[in-house]
Amino acid sequence: MRLTPFALILCLLPGLSLATTKTIYGLNEHTLLAGIDLRVAAKLDTGAKTASLSARDIERFKRDDESWVRFYLAIDEAHAHPIERPLARISKIKRRSGDFDPAEDKNYTARPVIELAVCMGQARRYIEVNLTDRSDFQYPLLIGSDALKHFGALVDPSLKYAAGNPGCATDANSAE
Repeated sequence: MRLTPFALILCLLPGLSLATTKTIYGLNEHTLLAGIDLRVAAKLDTGAKTASLSARDIERFKRDDESWVRFYLAIDEAHAHPIERPLARISKIKRRSGDFDPAEDKNYTARPVIELAVCMGQARRYIEVNLTDRSDFQYPLLIGSDALKHFGALVDPSLKYAAGNPGCATDANSAE
């Protein structure tokens, strides 16, 4: 079957309308951690499922019979005050082959997960973020595919900081 140019355009229209509802982000973006009031650079990683925030001295504790987590940002020496958030869940992250410890007999690492308001470009979304020490990495925040779906993101790895400074103009979670 051969399509005429007009028919071909009609076939592509649904895909074009879907693409117009997405926002193009670069490989790296400026973000604002709204609940913490901190601007950090993030790496957008479609190969990672979850988002990760650089944290140290992570402690779980109970408050009014609810599970909470207390941590310090592992970004630089300026972040010396603790942050406390309700614990959303515990995530099991697969260990890389060089990270496996036969003595522990586990091929995963358990990480606490919190919900955090993150602004990227003009969008503000509440995403789940696991806490781990990323101080050896260039970016303190990694945004994985689960969070990228909430942002309606298309990631162009040839771009950096395509969304500009965070504006937090909208909170589309109410529309989700």
